[in-house]
Amino acid sequence: MHSIQNLIRCNILHLKPYSSARSEFSGTASVFLDANENGYDLFGDGLNRYPDPLQLAVKQRIAKLKGVPIESIFLGNGSDEAIDLLFRIFCEPGVDEAITCPPTYGMYRVQADIHGTPIRQVLLNEDFQLRPQAVLEAVTYNTKLLFLCSPNNPTGNILDPASVEFLLRNFLGIVVVDEAYIDFAEGPNSWAQRLAEFPNLAVLQTLSKAWALAGARLGMAFASPEIIHYMNAVKYPYNVGLPTQQAVLPALEMGLDSTVATIIAERKRLETKLAEMDFVERIYPSDANFLLVKIKDSALIFNYLKQNGVVVRDRSREPLCEGCLRITAGTKTENDRLLELLAAFNPSLIQSFNPS
Repeated sequence: MHSIQNLIRCNILHLKPYSSARSEFSGTASVFLDANENGYDLFGDGLNRYPDPLQLAVKQRIAKLKGVPIESIFLGNGSDEAIDLLFRIFCEPGVDEAITCPPTYGMYRVQADIHGTPIRQVLLNEDFQLRPQAVLEAVTYNTKLLFLCSPNNPTGNILDPASVEFLLRNFLGIVVVDEAYIDFAEGPNSWAQRLAEFPNLAVLQTLSKAWALAGARLGMAFASPEIIHYMNAVKYPYNVGLPTQQAVLPALEMGLDSTVATIIAERKRLETKLAEMDFVERIYPSDANFLLVKIKDSALIFNYLKQNGVVVRDRSREPLCEGCLRITAGTKTENDRLLELLAAFNPSLIQSFNPS
């Protein structure tokens, strides 16, 4: 592959990052008069002071948890911040390109559009697996980023590890493997364990799913120290607030408890019960906390559920997902309500309903 430095935009390569007051001081002190803060802690919890700009206490716990050195960890406002930064660092607007493999997470395309980065799309096959040779055939001199989601959203499946490795070894740009749902997977280990083998690899994870911290907004990126250096250089100085850092530390100390196993069991129960329903045509295999379900009259059922207070995600407009609803495995009570409504579904009673 190219040197990482050859992939980085010239203005980013020569960027002199902003140096915040908290990044310039290290050590212990009792009086802080360097950052123009309000010295009065009016609301408690130290919110009058700026947070650690590099979130070192949180990173130390994540490093231990994930087996990744601190210098290979970036923390941001959800995984979306990491996606945004990768475009900022590697893609010259209107010049450089990225590749996605639909159906997949829609934010890759949104960020590409925001940054003026042309997208080349290479569809997954009918089993929602990569077509690695087709991906390479789509690559041009200006292709800098390749986004792979595994387990994939909205399909739920792990991408074939051999195909991912083939692309890591043969694609000359940055391969981004988004593992937002990896904690639910019973398959291969995280690609974060193989960072040393692939300097062009960036792995995304989040605390929003299995860790039940969606409201805290903490995303993680794991990559070579060189890539992480530039992500820290480009990010906003205090991109992760103190309340988030305070909230996630005790959760990380507790670790993932039996709730993940409970969610997986509920997903399997949903799969069994849904398979018994006449209007369900196919349930795709899932290594995530949701199921992609192909349903007859999916728009009618989607709106029927919505009318009755149950919201699922209509993915019918995604490539290869015609007639599909994405259903999250919720709590037992939530899943029971979903199944109760679906068992009572009678299209002849609601034909007059016009879906919006």
